[in-house]
Amino acid sequence: MTKLSVNINKIATLRNSRGGNVPNLLKVAADIQDFGAEGITIHPRPDERHIRYQDAYDLKSIVTTEYNIEGNPIDKFKQMVLEIKPTQVTLVPDSVDQLTSNAGWDTITHQSYLKDVIAEFKSAGIRTSIFIDTDLKLIEAAAKTGADRVELYTEEFATQYEKGNKEAVKVYAEAAILANEVGLGVNAGHDLSLDNIQFFKQNIPYLAEVSIGHALISESLYLGLENVVNMYLHRLQ
Repeated sequence: MTKLSVNINKIATLRNSRGGNVPNLLKVAADIQDFGAEGITIHPRPDERHIRYQDAYDLKSIVTTEYNIEGNPIDKFKQMVLEIKPTQVTLVPDSVDQLTSNAGWDTITHQSYLKDVIAEFKSAGIRTSIFIDTDLKLIEAAAKTGADRVELYTEEFATQYEKGNKEAVKVYAEAAILANEVGLGVNAGHDLSLDNIQFFKQNIPYLAEVSIGHALISESLYLGLENVVNMYLHRLQ
């Protein structure tokens, strides 16, 4: 069974656009879990333009499923994660002013750095995942960092699928197979949607978890949040 973790960054973006607390991020997170989602994901950035660092702390008592915090492990981020101790931390190589994640880690060049960061998180009992492209050499190198999982960066799959190129899923399947062989769990995320998630799930072995935010929240504007969460769950079965 592939778990659905809902990224609620866009809820925070909407809240922040007017100030105040509408929509209420904590209530939305609780409701999403009540609707059946198996996890909540957030990706706080240094400028706090959507998720604020305080949100990360406040959500600790709200998330009763799996709590996944994504981000570049700068000192402030590491301190926050170590204090909160979420279920999982997903390491993403974003720059400070990054609009959205657009590349995975070079686990060869940054292997020593990742080893140190991952060891610190794992000593605190936090599951670790590395946001990564499908290059098989990078998957092999990721296994040497001590990470528990990799999260496959799926934007290229989504782009090609929309163009009708379903063959694009093959490199993701190969990456997932290799990850499993070298002892890594497999997550995936970025631009997965109701249109492509079922096909992706059916073709990717060992898929433990998907993290979906932008598409899911956008689709909910038309179809309703509870409906959309359950539509994803159905497609992931």
